[in-house]
Amino acid sequence: MRTKFTPSYLRSGRHTAAALLCAMGAGMVASVVMSVASNVPAFSKSADDDVQIAKSLATMLRAGRTVISRHQDRINDPSLGNKGLDSKAVLQEAVKIYQGGTGIDPHSIDAQSRHGKLIHLQMDSMAEVIDAHQQTINRQGVGFKGFIPAVFGRLTNEAFGRRASGIAEMKVTAPATFIRNAKAKPDQWESDVIRDQLQSASWPKDQSYAAVAQINGKSAHRTAVPEYYGHSCLTCHGSPKGEIDITGYPKEGGHEGDLGGVISITLYR
Repeated sequence: MRTKFTPSYLRSGRHTAAALLCAMGAGMVASVVMSVASNVPAFSKSADDDVQIAKSLATMLRAGRTVISRHQDRINDPSLGNKGLDSKAVLQEAVKIYQGGTGIDPHSIDAQSRHGKLIHLQMDSMAEVIDAHQQTINRQGVGFKGFIPAVFGRLTNEAFGRRASGIAEMKVTAPATFIRNAKAKPDQWESDVIRDQLQSASWPKDQSYAAVAQINGKSAHRTAVPEYYGHSCLTCHGSPKGEIDITGYPKEGGHEGDLGGVISITLYR
């Protein structure tokens, strides 16, 4: 009989389609190109700022997931105790990746600006998640611990949502057939964008979609950043469809290059 260790934070809900080593863009930071819907008025200076903020937040999230992906073998090594992956070490590496992709040190962004406030709240959220899971990361005698890039990303986004309440929200969603966590289910705007834009045969790969939309009765700048299955993602999300993967969930039968996840960023106005 197969025995599976499931940490408490995994028992509370299934994680999203970007599971296991699906830190999309691991080892690199993908560029984010914004596309504005034709029925949305031209962006003002404020909206241009929103485009840059959304791009920055997506880049930092990817950087953090990349760090967790790079150190999966160490995290899952049952012979090691202290892995040396405290919040200071993880953030330092994430910042280096972010800076390598953008040419900007996030610490240099004016903390009084909207951009600076949000990027600092995001980094604080990443640190919060790493600090809260030191016992899991450093547990000896256990191999696979479930602390994977997708889980780190989800928990970071949830912490960010609490810290930036009323200002901004982030989540990683996916096409409905790839959803494993009810919390990651796309809302109507996300579903429409995934179906009509990101999954369209004519949509340029890696191009994001941005528009001004209403959410919860408020106007917001919304961005959907596509992420595609890489070869390593198919370990959990490939074939044969229905086979149980290492995390305990049935594989989706996905293929390399399929749209497997979407970083959804909402900036309230």
